[in-house]
Amino acid sequence: MGYLQAFDLKLSSARGLFARRRMGKTEFLRRDLLPAAIAHGYLVAYTNLWDNRSEPDAVLVAALADALEPQGVKGVLSRIGRPVRTVKASARIPGAEGAIEAQLAPAAVDSAIALRQVLKQLDRQKKPLLLVIDEAQVLARADHTDFAHALRAALDIRKERIKVIFAGSSETTLREMFARASQPFYNWASLEPFPLLGDDFVAFTIKLVNSMARHRLTLAQGKHAFDELHRTPEFFKRFVERYMLYQVEGVEAALANTKASVFSDEHFAKQWHDMNPADRAVVTLLARGESDIHGGAGLARLSELLGKTATKNTAAHALRRLQALNVVTRVSLGDYRFEDEAFAEWVRRRPLSRRA
Repeated sequence: MGYLQAFDLKLSSARGLFARRRMGKTEFLRRDLLPAAIAHGYLVAYTNLWDNRSEPDAVLVAALADALEPQGVKGVLSRIGRPVRTVKASARIPGAEGAIEAQLAPAAVDSAIALRQVLKQLDRQKKPLLLVIDEAQVLARADHTDFAHALRAALDIRKERIKVIFAGSSETTLREMFARASQPFYNWASLEPFPLLGDDFVAFTIKLVNSMARHRLTLAQGKHAFDELHRTPEFFKRFVERYMLYQVEGVEAALANTKASVFSDEHFAKQWHDMNPADRAVVTLLARGESDIHGGAGLARLSELLGKTATKNTAAHALRRLQALNVVTRVSLGDYRFEDEAFAEWVRRRPLSRRA
C-alpha cells in the first residue's frame, strides 16, 4: 500500500485525498487502507465528519478513544462499518466526566482537553496510529476553527507516532484548508486526487457477476453501463445489483431503472429550490457544458435564463456561493465542475426554461 510505505519512509506524516462523492473513496479507506494498516502494525482510528457536521470534535475524539480499546482485527473492522456516533469508547479520560462517547455534548467536557488526554494515552501505546479523517473539509468551517487549531497543535508534536489521512469530497475547500495561511492546517499536508476506478474495476465486477449470474453480462455491456452512469462506481454497483435481481428483464431495463433511481432524488429538488435564481441559472449552464460564464456569450445566456440583465458580478457571486455550498469546485481559472455528478445529471434532465 503506497500510502503506508510513504509513511514508513518518513517522506510525510499526512496526506490529503479528494474525490467527488460516490467515486469509491470512502470504501477504499474503510475496506482497503484500514485493514492494510492493521496488518502493517498500526492502531487505526477512522471517523467520517459528515456523520456529525455540527460536532466534529466529538466524533473525532471518540474515534481516537476507540482506538485504545484492546481488540483484534475482527473487532476493529466490525466497528469501522458503523457510524462513529454509535460507538462508545470504554477508555476513561482523566479530566473528563465519564467515558468519552461519540455523542458527547460540548457542555459536558471541553473537546480540546479530551483530545489532549486521549492522545496522551495513545502516546503510551507501542504501535503507531493511523488516523483517517473522512470528509475532513468540515474542519475548515469557521465555527470549528478553535478545535482545528487544537488538533493541529496536538498532531504537530506527534508526527513520528501518528500518521493522518485527510480525505474529502470538496476539492475547493480542501485546497483552501491546506493552502490558505489563515487556516489551521495551512501547509500541513499535500493534496492529491484519489485514483478513480475505471475499466479494470468494471472488468473485475463483470467477472464476479458472471460467476453467479444465470444470464452472463459482456464486458462491452458493463463498460456501456459504466459510461452511461458517468463512470460512478456507486451507481454501477446499483446497476449490477438491479441486474442480478431482475436478470430476465435484461441489461437495458436494469440500466434504465438505475438511471431513474440515482438521477431522480427528492434531495436534489430541495437543494435546487433552496438556491436563489442566479445560482440555479449558473448551475444550469454548467451542467450543460457552458463553462465560460463570465464571457459575453455566457452572460447573455445567464441573462436569458434570469429574465433580466446579468453582470460579471452576478456570475462571480453565484459561483462563490456554489463553491461555499460544495455544489461546484473550481478546477482552474474559469473552469468549474460539479462536486456531485448525480446532481449535475439531475439538472441536465430538467426542462430548460426562463428563470431556470
